[in-house]
Amino acid sequence: MTDSLFSRNLYLFYSFVFFVHILNVFLKSGKLNYFLGILAIIMLLVSYKQASKLFKILSGTFILAGALLFASTDFSLRQIPAILTSNMPLLTLLAMLPWMTSVVKSGRFDRDLKQVMEVNVKDLGKLYPRSSIITLVMAAFLNLTSTTIAQDVLKKNLKTFDKKVRNSFINTTTLRGYSLALLWSPLEILLAASIFATGVDYLDLLPWLLLISGVTLLVDSIWGRYQYRKYTYNHVACAGQPIDMKKLIKKLLHLISALALFLTLVVSLGNLFNLEFIFTVTVLILPFSLAWSVLMKRFRRFWVIGWETWKEKTNSMQNFIVLFISLAFFANSSNGTSFLDVIQEPLVGMADKPWMVMITIQLLFIFLSMFGIHPVATIGILSSVVSTLIAFMNPISLAIILVTSSISTLTVGTYGLVVTLTSANMNQSPYNITLQNMPFALLFGGIGSITAYMLL
Repeated sequence: MTDSLFSRNLYLFYSFVFFVHILNVFLKSGKLNYFLGILAIIMLLVSYKQASKLFKILSGTFILAGALLFASTDFSLRQIPAILTSNMPLLTLLAMLPWMTSVVKSGRFDRDLKQVMEVNVKDLGKLYPRSSIITLVMAAFLNLTSTTIAQDVLKKNLKTFDKKVRNSFINTTTLRGYSLALLWSPLEILLAASIFATGVDYLDLLPWLLLISGVTLLVDSIWGRYQYRKYTYNHVACAGQPIDMKKLIKKLLHLISALALFLTLVVSLGNLFNLEFIFTVTVLILPFSLAWSVLMKRFRRFWVIGWETWKEKTNSMQNFIVLFISLAFFANSSNGTSFLDVIQEPLVGMADKPWMVMITIQLLFIFLSMFGIHPVATIGILSSVVSTLIAFMNPISLAIILVTSSISTLTVGTYGLVVTLTSANMNQSPYNITLQNMPFALLFGGIGSITAYMLL
C-alpha cells in the first residue's frame, strides 16, 4: 500500500527536481547545482527499482564503466554530484512533452485526422502515402500515440486482407511516417540530444532536416505506391457520416500553423534572451499549450486531459531517469581518460575520409539498436568524441548524421519501444518488423549522410 502510494506520487518529487534545474539555469549557482546533483542521486536510487530490466542493465553498465574510469581521474568523491546534472535539461524536456500531446487531443485533432485514412481509395498503393503523411502530421504533436492511432485505424480497415499483407503494410507505413516527423520535430528528444551534443543552432539545422524528411518520404511513398498497388481497397468509411474534407483541411492547416508559431516563438525567445534550444522548448510548452487551449475554447478539457496525462507520464519516467543520470556519470568520468582513445582513434583516423565516418556512425546506431541499446545512449557515448570530430567536420553535418542515424533506428530497433508496441499491437515478431524496415533505415541514414557530406 505504501509503495503504491509512493509510486503514484513520484511526480511531485520529480517535478521539484526539474524546478530546481530550471531555477538554476537562471541563477547559475554552483551550490544549487551541487544540491541538484544530490537530488539526482536520490532520483537514480528511487527510480532504479521501477525501471525495466533492459534499462537497469544499461544503467548498471554505465555506472560500472563510469566508476572504473572515475577511479583513473583526479576527481574526488565529493565532486560526483556536480557531474550528474549534465543531462537534466533532457529529462526536464521529457517531463513537459505530455502537455503538448494533451492540447492536441483536447482539440480532437487526432480524431479528425485519422478520418482521412478512412476515405475510399482504389488500392493500398494509394492508401500508403496517405497513411504515412497522416501518421507524420500526428507524430509531430502526439509522438508515440500517433502510431497507435494509425495502426488501430488501419488494422480495422484492413481486416479482410491476408494477415501477412496487412502486417507488412502497417509495419512500414506507420513506423516510417512516425520517424520522418520526429526528424525535425522540436519536441523529439533524439533531435534535442543531437543538438545538445553538437551545439548547433536548431534554425540552421531545420531546413536540411525538412529536406531529408521530404526526400525520404517521397522515395518511400513511390516504393509503397508500386509495392501495394495490386491490392484492391474497398473500405467504406464512416457509413452514413460523410467526411467533411474542408473541415479536415482546415484542421490540418490549424495544426501546421500552430507548429510554425511554436517554432517561431522558440527561435525568437531563444535569441532574445540568449537561451539554449532545449531549455526554450521546455519552458514554452506549457504556456503555449494553455494559450492554445484557451483560443480553441477547450481549456477545461485540456486541463483534465493534461493533468492526468502529465502525472501518469511523469510517474513513469524511471527508464529515462536511470539512463540519463548514469550516462552523465559515465560521460563526465570518461573525459580526459585514455578510454576515449578507443573510440576517437578509429574515427580520427578516418578524418580524411568523412564519408567513412558518417557510414560508421550510421551502422553503429543500427547495430546497437538491434541489441536494445537506446539511441540516446549511443548519442551519449559518441558525445564524448564530438569535440574531436568537429575539428574535422562541419558541426551541422555532424548533427545531421547523429539525428538521422538515431531516428532511423526507431523503425528497426528490435527491442525499442515503438517496435515493441507495434509487435504487441499486431501480434507478430519484432524481428519481422526489423527486417521489413531495414532497407528504409539504411535509405534514411544514407540520404542524411549524402546531405551531410554535401555540407562539409
